Amino acid sequence: MRIVKNIFFIIPVAFCFMNMQCDDDSDDYLGVCDQTTVIDESLYDSLESNNFTILGAEIQNNCLTIEFGASGCDGNSWTYQLVDSGAVAESSPEQRYLKFELLNNEACLAYFEKSISFDLTSLQITGSNKIILHIDGYESSLTYTY
Repeated sequence: MRIVKNIFFIIPVAFCFMNMQCDDDSDDYLGVCDQTTVIDESLYDSLESNNFTILGAEIQNNCLTIEFGASGCDGNSWTYQLVDSGAVAESSPEQRYLKFELLNNEACLAYFEKSISFDLTSLQITGSNKIILHIDGYESSLTYTY
């Protein structure tokens, strides 16, 4: 009788562990990037990319990671956004234009470097699988393949 009770306990527990398997082939990267990318022409036109230096940029999966440096006290109060102009250059592949904004009200002379990532899925174009991204203030263009 005791063996039957143990079996009725062990079988459901075993099924619970088997249900916790991950799907490594998933293309769902939402929640992996730090922030989303904003598409807004008027906001793009009003942004000024200054008071920081873009040190590098890299695309992995659907995230664009921007490494940058700026002066400040510790960088903990900084806020960021990546804004797309909404315009798509009809070329092959298509091209999009972005600005990175850092809001930094820290009045210290220390210099800090940080990285932040942005979800690029909102920039995807139906019928295409590749876009050239131009980031204002960054010398190189990036190819986003999805």
